[in-house]
Order: sequence, then C-alpha cells, then structure tokens
Amino acid sequence: MTSETITADAAGTWKLADLTVNRIGFGAMRLTGSAAFHLGTPSDRERSITVLHKAIDLGVNHIDTAAFYFSQLRSANELINSALAPYPDDLLIATKVGPYRDYHGEWGTSARPDQLRGHVEENLRQLGRDHLDLVYLRRMRQDSVAEHFGALAELREAGLIRHLGLSDVEPQHLAEAQAIAPVVAVENRYGLDSHNPATDELLRLCGEQGIAFVPFYAVAGQRGPQAAAVTDGEEVLAVARAHDASPTQIRIAWTLHQGPHVLAIPGTGNPDHLAENVAAGALRLTDDELTRLNALHRAAD
Repeated sequence: MTSETITADAAGTWKLADLTVNRIGFGAMRLTGSAAFHLGTPSDRERSITVLHKAIDLGVNHIDTAAFYFSQLRSANELINSALAPYPDDLLIATKVGPYRDYHGEWGTSARPDQLRGHVEENLRQLGRDHLDLVYLRRMRQDSVAEHFGALAELREAGLIRHLGLSDVEPQHLAEAQAIAPVVAVENRYGLDSHNPATDELLRLCGEQGIAFVPFYAVAGQRGPQAAAVTDGEEVLAVARAHDASPTQIRIAWTLHQGPHVLAIPGTGNPDHLAENVAAGALRLTDDELTRLNALHRAAD
C-alpha cells in the first residue's frame, strides 16, 4: 500500500483523559541505536532527528519514551528534546519509571518508591519540560504496586505529572492502583505472537472502563527489542498480499483492530519505515482476516 500521503489520523483518535491523540503513535526506543537500550551501535543522530520531525509531519501526537532508553552516545529523551522543543501543543509525551540503569548502562534493581521523584525529575530535565503528560509505573515483578503508585500519585498532586498509567501488570494491579488514583493507560506486551490470558483480560477491562491499552513489542513479538519483526507465517503473508501491505503493517493493523481504546506505538529509526507504520493505520481488515489472525494470537505461546 502507498504510504506517502497517509497520516496518523487515518487510525482514528482516542481521548486519553483530557488529551486527544491519534491511535497510532511512535515508540522512541529504537531511536538510540540498532539494539535500542542494549548498548549497541549508536544511531546516526541526524537520521534519528529526521525520524522525529517526520513523525510530527505525519500527524503523530503520541510519543512513548523513557530515561532508560539510551545507548552509547544517544539518549531518546535528549533526541526528542533537540528535535521537537518547543513542543507542539497537542503532543503527548509518555514516559515510564520503575526500572533504571546506571551511567554505564547496567540495570539496577527496581527503584524504591522514594527514588521515583528523582527518576521523574530526570525525565523532566532530559525532555526540557516542567511537567510530564503521562507517566507509567513499570512493575518489576512486585506482588503489589500500591507503594510505588502512591509515590507517583503524590507527584501528580504536586503538579509534576498530569496523568498516571501502569505497565507490565495484571488485572489485580490495575484495581489496586485505581484505589489510589485514576489510571488513564495500561502498557503491556501484546501482539499477534504474544498471548497471555491476564493481558487479554486487561485489554477487555480497559475497554469497558475507557482506559487506553498500549501494547509494546506488538511488532517485535517474543524476540522483544532485539528484533524488527518475527518470522511471518503464511497466514500473515496472505493477508499482507491481499492488502498490498507489508507483514509489519498487518501486525500493526491487527493491533488497532482489537478495540477503539488500543493505541499502537511502533518504533523505528528509519524514516521510510516510519511512514509505512503510520500508513498501517489506514488498513481495514475483513472479518474473515481478523478471525484467522485472532486464531493465530490465541495459539501463540
């Protein structure tokens, strides 16, 4: 399918609390290099900035990032700041806290609740902002999110954060957080090749409650940040041929078809791939195609 004139509004919009965003956004992790935050080869700085400018030109108004998205010489937040500040009024920048890395790139254990303010302030500094639009608490296998989420709720009350979300959680964590403060978005691993009954239940609950559901690794599948895409089977390839589209575009389109509250954030460091990803928002899969692809999802390990 041609992608030259298709913009992000082709996917429709979602009102995330008081912020209306196009349902296809941009994940910033791959801006920093070929292996994302796994300290691979640094990205070409000008190319990464070109990708961000093009994203805005194509109508993207939802960017997902984090202070721990960095590789040798490159920081996603710094690239976003350099390319886009002063920021468009309608741009939502979402970030996440919980995991953290030291200056050598090594992962630490989960941040303590009393450390989260410092992590929020680091995102503010890197992005050059006085508040964050949306901050996800990324659960690091804790049984309870109450103490960490409560710390972020205090920062929301202080005006450093406008809206709160949860990442890598199960339904009980959503209920636990909602008893403390409103949750406007949930960000979990989800895609054609990633099936988890708890996440399927979260997808349903979010739809019922008007909460945005934001899948990560929806294109990379089980191989996560190291891969651009999984190996595509004949079912995906057949649907792609029927739409004159790439398998990646079909995966993005399938994700968006899972509900009007689902927001896609495919990431890339390639301007051409960015245009293709955005164009996937215009694809409309048939009921038969969705049935076949849904069956693949249910069969995934």
